[in-house]
Amino acid sequence: MNLPAPPPAVPPAVPDEMVDGRGQVRPHWRRLLAAFSDLPQDYAGNGIGEAARRLDRAFEDEGITSLLPGAAQASRAWRCDPVPLPLPAREFAALSEGLSQRARLLERLLADFYGPQALLAEGLVPPALVFANPAFLRPCRAEGRAPAGPLLTTYAADLLRGPDGAWRVLADRTSRAAGIGHAQENRRMLARVVPNLFRGQQVRPLRPFFDRWLDSLQRLSPRGPDNAAIALLTPGVHHPLWFEHVLLAGELSCALVEPGDLTARGGALFLKTLKGPQPVDVLLRRMDGRHLDPLEFGGHGGVPGLMDAARNGTLRIVNAPGCGMVEAPALAALLPALCRRLLGEALLLPSAETHWLAGPEALAMVLRDPGQWLLRPAFDGGAAARHPARMPEAAREALLRRVAERPQDWAATRDMPPSVAPCADGERLSPRPVVLRLFLAQDGAEWQVMPGGLARVPGDAEALAGRLPQQGLAKDVWVLAEEGAAILGPAALPRQPLPIRRATGELPSRVADNMFWLGRYVERLEGAARLMRAALARLERGPLLPREFAELTALSAALRHAGLVQAEDMPSGAASGALQAALWRALREGGAVGRQMAEIARLVEAVRDRLTGDIHTLFTLPLRAVQVQAAAQHRGQQGLEEALAGVLRYSAGVAGAAAENMVRAGGYAFLDLGRRVERAQAIAAQLGFALDQPASRIEGGLRLALELCDSVITYRSRYLGVLQPAPALDLVLADPGNPRGLAFQLHAIRRLLTDIDGGPEHDLLPQAEALLATVEDMPLAVQAARDPALAAVQIAPRLATLAGEVATLSDNISRRYFALLPPAQSLGQEMAEEPSVLFWGAA
Repeated sequence: MNLPAPPPAVPPAVPDEMVDGRGQVRPHWRRLLAAFSDLPQDYAGNGIGEAARRLDRAFEDEGITSLLPGAAQASRAWRCDPVPLPLPAREFAALSEGLSQRARLLERLLADFYGPQALLAEGLVPPALVFANPAFLRPCRAEGRAPAGPLLTTYAADLLRGPDGAWRVLADRTSRAAGIGHAQENRRMLARVVPNLFRGQQVRPLRPFFDRWLDSLQRLSPRGPDNAAIALLTPGVHHPLWFEHVLLAGELSCALVEPGDLTARGGALFLKTLKGPQPVDVLLRRMDGRHLDPLEFGGHGGVPGLMDAARNGTLRIVNAPGCGMVEAPALAALLPALCRRLLGEALLLPSAETHWLAGPEALAMVLRDPGQWLLRPAFDGGAAARHPARMPEAAREALLRRVAERPQDWAATRDMPPSVAPCADGERLSPRPVVLRLFLAQDGAEWQVMPGGLARVPGDAEALAGRLPQQGLAKDVWVLAEEGAAILGPAALPRQPLPIRRATGELPSRVADNMFWLGRYVERLEGAARLMRAALARLERGPLLPREFAELTALSAALRHAGLVQAEDMPSGAASGALQAALWRALREGGAVGRQMAEIARLVEAVRDRLTGDIHTLFTLPLRAVQVQAAAQHRGQQGLEEALAGVLRYSAGVAGAAAENMVRAGGYAFLDLGRRVERAQAIAAQLGFALDQPASRIEGGLRLALELCDSVITYRSRYLGVLQPAPALDLVLADPGNPRGLAFQLHAIRRLLTDIDGGPEHDLLPQAEALLATVEDMPLAVQAARDPALAAVQIAPRLATLAGEVATLSDNISRRYFALLPPAQSLGQEMAEEPSVLFWGAA
C-alpha cells in the first residue's frame, strides 16, 4: 500500500494539525501515516478504509454501540476514526500546565462563590453572574466561610487551535466532565482492532491516570482509603451517556447505582442491597446537581436526604453540586483578571474571545457584525451555540431581536474555525475540523492531566460549543512521549489486607431484581418456543386423528394461557391455518414472543455493568439475529420452524454461557432463580392442560406431558415404551434428576434460597419445601390408586393450583429481596420489633 496522500490544501485561516505553515507534514504525523502503510496483508491494500470498517463492526458488536439501549443504537451511535490525533510531548506539557492552572483558578472561584463571596464584595464579579445563574445552588453555600474540602476534583476543557497555532479554551466542564469513559474505550478498541498502529510509537498509556483517579477518590472517603465505598450515580439506562457511565464504573471498579438504589438515613447515605443498607462514602455523580435531592432543590427523583449526608461529612460528592456554575460563558471574559487576583499569575491558557453582552459596548460590537460571532446563553455552558451567519434571514433577525431585548442573557464568542485533522474518508484522508477535550483529576496535591483525550469532529456550528452530542465521529488522542523517556505508572499505595468474602448479599436490590426477571424472560421465551413448535409439529401432519386433535387442543389451551394466541385462533376440525397465522403474529415485533425478546434486550441493558464483554455479546448478538429472522417475510411452516429453532438455540446458548462463565453468587444466583421459578410455573400449568383429558384418553395426555418436558427418550429407555400414568408422572414431576421436571426446579429453588444471604430470617424456604413435598406425593398417589388413569386426570386441577402457588412464591421473593419489605402479614399479627429488622427493610 502506498503512503496516504496528505489532505488537500486548506485556506491559511484554518490551521492544519498535520501540515505545518510551510506545507510540510509534521514529523509525528509522518510516523503515524507510515504505520498505515505497514498494515498487514489482510487489510487488502486498503489500510485506512478497512481499519475504519473493522472499527465500526467492533463498536457495534462489543463497544459503545453495543451498550446503547435497543432501538436507539442506530441513531445514537458514536464512531471512532482509525486515524488518531497525536500531540507531541512538549505541546501536551504546555497544555497540561495551562489546564492545571485553570483548574486551580476555577476551584478557588467556586470556594469563594459558595463561601465568603469576597469577589462580589470587591466588585470583581458582578452579582448577576452568580445569583442569576441557575446553576448556582444556594442550599450548597457555606455562609461566611469556605466550604469544607475541595468542591472541584475533576475537570475537563474543550479546546480549539486558533489561526495563529495557539490553543484556546472554548468551554470549561466543571460539573460532570463527560467523555472520559468514551476516550478510554476509543483507545481500547483502536489498540485491539489495529494494533499495528501502535508499533514503533511512543504513546503514553491511559491506565495510570485512572489508577491515580481511583486513589484520589479513595482518599476522599471519610472512613479512610482502606474502607472507601465508592459509587457512580447514573440517571439510568435511558440517559444519552449511559454507555459512558457503564465504562467509567468498570474502569474505576466502583458500583454503578441509580437514585432508587440509594437511601439516606441518620445523616448518611446507603446502598440498598440484599443484606440491607450498606454505607456509601464517595459518590461520583453523573446527574445534574439540581436533581440530586428533592428536599433541597425541589422537583422529582433524586435521593431525599442526600445533601444532609454531605453536610454531615459522612459523604463526599464528586464534583460537588453547583460546580457547573463556573461553566457560564459570560464568566470567561473575567478569568484573566481573576487569575491575577486569586493566583497572582497571568492566565497561561486563555479562553476563546468571549464577551458578556450585558455591557452596551459589547452588545453594540456584536450587533454591528453578528456574522463574526457565536451567540451562547450567558449562564449555560452546555447549551448549543448559534451562528447568525448560517441561519435563515428570518430566524437570524428573530434571534438578534431577542439578544437586543435581553442582552444580559447572552454571551458572544468570536467565530474561530477549528483546526483540521485528517480523517478516514473511504480509502483516503480528508481534512475535518476537530475539537479537543482533555480531562483532569485532582490527586490531593496537584492536578493530573490524562495523557490522551477525546477529539471529536463537530457536525455543525451548534455542536461546537454545546454538550457532548449523542452521536458523531471521535478520534483517539495520542500523547507522544519524548524519545527514550520512561513511561511510569503511579506508585502503589499501602493497603490493609482485604477480608475474603463470598456472600451474595452486597448485590444491589435493583440489580438482583433485573437479573431475576432476565432469567424469567429467557425461560419464558424458551417455553413459548417449545409450545409453539409442539403445536406446529401437529399441524404438519395433515388431517389429524382424534388423539392428535385432542393433543393439539390441549396445546392450544396452553398457548392461550401463555398469551401466545387468542380464543379465535383455536383449531376447529381440520382448519388449522388460523393457528399457524397466530403463531407468526406472536413471533413478530409487537407479538407476545416479540415483546418477550424486547424485554430481554431491555433487561440486558439494565445489568450491562454486571456482565463481561463475552457474556453481553452472547446475550445480545444472537438475540438480534433471532429478531431479524422473526421479522423476515416468511409465510410458511418452514420459515416458522427456522425462527423457532433460532429462539431455542439462543435460549440454550444463554443458559450454557451463564452456567459456565458466571460466578455462582450474586447476579447468577438470581438469574438462575428466575429461570427455575419461571420453568416450575410453566411446567405445572402445561402439565395441567396436558392431563385435562377424559380418563379413557389419558395416554395421549401422558405422551404430551413427556414431550413438553423433553423426556420421551428417557422414558423409553427406562420403561421400553410401556406407557403408564405413575412412571410417566414420576419422571416429569418428582424425578430430581430430570432438568425438565418440576421437582428439579423446586430443588434448585430451595438450594438457591439457602445460598442467598437475604436477611436475618429465611421465611421462604418453608414455602419451597411445601411445594416440593406436594409434587413428590403426586406420582405416589397415582401409583397407589385403584384407577391410575382417573387419579392422573384428577391431578390436573391440583397442578393449576400449584402453578398459582409458585407465582405466590415469586411475589414473596420480589417482596423480600427486591422491595426490601418484611413478609406480608394479616391484620392483627404482631409486627417485628427488632430495630435491625426494621432498618434492614427500610426503603
